[in-house]
Amino acid sequence: MDELDRLFGLLVTALARETRIAVPFPAAEVYERLVPYRSNRSRLNVATHQDYEMAVLRLLAGERGYLQLEPDSVREAMQREIATINPDAAYFRSFPDAQVMVNGRAAERALKADRAYAPPIDADEEDLLDTTGENPIPAPASQARFRVARPPDPLLSENQCEYCGGVLPLNRDVRFCPHCGQPREGDLKCPACGSAVDVGWAYCLSCGKPTGFE
Repeated sequence: MDELDRLFGLLVTALARETRIAVPFPAAEVYERLVPYRSNRSRLNVATHQDYEMAVLRLLAGERGYLQLEPDSVREAMQREIATINPDAAYFRSFPDAQVMVNGRAAERALKADRAYAPPIDADEEDLLDTTGENPIPAPASQARFRVARPPDPLLSENQCEYCGGVLPLNRDVRFCPHCGQPREGDLKCPACGSAVDVGWAYCLSCGKPTGFE
């Protein structure tokens, strides 16, 4: 699995929470709201913003058949840009209104792979389906447990961890992120020894252990 697969998986998960997998949407939503760089950098495992943009360009250009971009002329233009010796990774930003349609079968595979690592879900949640398209998509377990809202800041939801971007449960007293273990308030802590660390440190200065985030 590379950054393109991870990007598509995060996109599908975000769309599934809103039950919008089978609904076309503007290309700009991919990088501005659904899977923005700021809150998904560590999960995408990309070193730079340019690497992130290149993954977005490849995804919108239709690589691996994950997405269908319309009009065809825009998709073909992106494919030609990728084929150049020194492609402009941000080329897709010239076409924010191009329409994106997700490959239903690829989305279903991505959701099943994600649910394979998720906790067991209740029987009544198994019946939740997205029937808006010809390829029904099982709704993820998080749909019934988490509130999904459109925040004023399109880059980070108030119900997301500010370090890893993970969605936080609303029906619990959340003092630490269940995804990365970081506190919701106070200093960023080393998960191994609890010493204060800064964003961007891959290793702790006190114990030398990996921090698990960038």
